[in-house]
Amino acid sequence: MTTQTEWLDLYFARIGYGGPAAPTLGVLQAISAGHVDAIPFENLDVLLGRPIELTHDALVDKLVRGHRGGYCFEQNGLLLDVLQAIGFSVRPLSARVRYQQPRDFTPARTHLFLQVDLDGEPWMADVGFGGFSLATPIRLVANTAQQTPHDQRRIVAEDGRWFHQIRLGEAWQDLHEFAREEMPLIDRVVSNWYTSTYPTSSFRQRLVAARARPGGHRLTLLNRELTRRQPDGGADVTSIDTPGQLLEVLESEFGLTFPAGTTFPCPGLEWDTER
Repeated sequence: MTTQTEWLDLYFARIGYGGPAAPTLGVLQAISAGHVDAIPFENLDVLLGRPIELTHDALVDKLVRGHRGGYCFEQNGLLLDVLQAIGFSVRPLSARVRYQQPRDFTPARTHLFLQVDLDGEPWMADVGFGGFSLATPIRLVANTAQQTPHDQRRIVAEDGRWFHQIRLGEAWQDLHEFAREEMPLIDRVVSNWYTSTYPTSSFRQRLVAARARPGGHRLTLLNRELTRRQPDGGADVTSIDTPGQLLEVLESEFGLTFPAGTTFPCPGLEWDTER
């Protein structure tokens, strides 16, 4: 176990942040940008059958000291601890993931994001939404398009429901729905257990890794496809043909190192055994 100053210093070094530890918008923006670049979103431990622990020490050991990544409960859980330690007014909120889902479908509350209050104004911070993680916070205000380094976002309020949306091409698409309801640790533990162990959970079905790079670039790995997205909306897709190539990509593009021969069992990864 380390002291508060020690683990914060380790975290700042991990994300390449050398600025002040003060509860300001500029600090929140810089920390968010550094976090989504340095600490990849990934679900590899889920596929390996390893438990996902949400205690403070476990998050620091894995994401900071261990140079690993994680998914929303780990990513935003760590950011929650960081912001609270700095002195931000921050609340963990729950959400229902709605990307590519119809409005009449009701998914479980399996997403964690953060509300950060700055000078009486609420902001959304979310470093744990896969290939759409926020590299900068956005204001929690309704029906106002907001430009981020990677894309446009907005919050839509309809009939008492709140939707976080992204603009893809000419269309706005739902990312998640929320009610600004706080998600205490016990609820995060329950949702984390479901997300990481339920047989049909999406994180049990496919391999995912993602980074939001500087300059509006994104890097996303979905099963056997590595996609490099450009600021202008263009994308370059590279196919991965063997388990060995997958391990090379995880290390070279995401900084994730695993022993030779490691495999990640899931339906989305099917290899040609003759290769």
